[in-house]
Amino acid sequence: MGATLDLASYLVAARRDAIPADVAHEAHRALLNYVGCAIGGSLEPAVELALRALAPFSGTRSAVVLGRAERLDPLHAALMNGISSHVHDYDDTTPKNYIHPTSPVASALLAYASDNPVAGSEFLLAFILGFEAESRVGNAVYPAHYDAGWHITGTAGVFGAAAAVGRLLRLPVQNMVWALGLAATQAAGLREMFGSMGKAFHPGRSAQNGYVAALLAREGFTSGEHGIEGPRGFAPVQAASYDLSKVSDKLGVDFDLRENTYKPFPCGIVIHPTIDACIQIARAHAIKADEITAVRLRVAPLVLDLCNKKDISRGLEGKFSVYHAAAIGLVRGKAGLSEFTDETVNDPQVRAVRERVSATADPGLPEDAVRVEVELSRGGRISQRVDHAIGNLARPMSDRDLEEKFRDQAARVLPAHQVTDLIALCWRAGDLSDMRELIDAAVPRS
Repeated sequence: MGATLDLASYLVAARRDAIPADVAHEAHRALLNYVGCAIGGSLEPAVELALRALAPFSGTRSAVVLGRAERLDPLHAALMNGISSHVHDYDDTTPKNYIHPTSPVASALLAYASDNPVAGSEFLLAFILGFEAESRVGNAVYPAHYDAGWHITGTAGVFGAAAAVGRLLRLPVQNMVWALGLAATQAAGLREMFGSMGKAFHPGRSAQNGYVAALLAREGFTSGEHGIEGPRGFAPVQAASYDLSKVSDKLGVDFDLRENTYKPFPCGIVIHPTIDACIQIARAHAIKADEITAVRLRVAPLVLDLCNKKDISRGLEGKFSVYHAAAIGLVRGKAGLSEFTDETVNDPQVRAVRERVSATADPGLPEDAVRVEVELSRGGRISQRVDHAIGNLARPMSDRDLEEKFRDQAARVLPAHQVTDLIALCWRAGDLSDMRELIDAAVPRS
């Protein structure tokens, strides 16, 4: 058996009663975080522009776009939900492969469940399986695939969406193999898009394309039998080195959901340690922007590979600038949604401090760590080290933290009482008789 058939066989045979309780709880946490991010991003220009461009081409408007009054056909709804949930770069991330795993899978599933009756228990199982398929395919090609410039959320995400929707469609093994093959031939997304709307397009398109793959496979539309591992399949073509054993090793025993993390800051996860350290400095020392003469960072090499942008003018660029990360931590003492707007990126004080930041790659530092030194005009230096950034596995966000993050985002779109009701629905999603109860609560009420 090859990796594609191994994975397809598991996806078809997996049972709800074989899912450990802690994994099921983590699925609820991921769903809560995702819904908050999708609603919070639903009014962003990227979503508005995508709707303006593509809504005229929608088919039957039977599916919800979270946070919005518009309805679209399920395939376009999956695309829009994927864009909105990732546009702030606030969605979950698995540090072992840097996939934003929930957005492609949940965007496809919620679009399907908006148009079809789906019990919460079936939805949660399909989500867990899609998450696992996506992450394991990503594990097999990481880091070579990522280092080559592929955005792994887009490329691996399509496998998760196809697997999840395929499970709800009750595809038999052969058809699931075809769904994974059709996902493989649509795997796309370039890291060159980071700092632009194009990045948020990736999980949206992977959700939509994975959904398409499952629908085609249901009808008997064939693909190559070895879409993941074949000599011209996904792994050999898109990675200089890969390990296909990571697709099936301990499948159904070890779950990557246990290694999922949730962002306290809406930006690239590798600059979270810098933000964390600089916020600690700001809170502990009464320093002003004009007192800072130099800021020196020691960071893991990947940080400069991903976030080495200093000459920036747009909020989206700030999400991938370790220099901006240091500046907002020191000047604002926080890093919320408002710290990654065009206005903040061009704020004179933030810009001045950003220009005084330098960063050096230190191969001895893990990607979750940073060393910061701030030099002051009045004399003296302030040093701060972070060995594990807040939000990562060593310092995870609690259920209460996730609820507060949800409120902060969703309150921009929905009234407080509706937000409270929606949080409760996310926590008991697995017990709902029809997921449309949750989905319908995630849109503005007239």
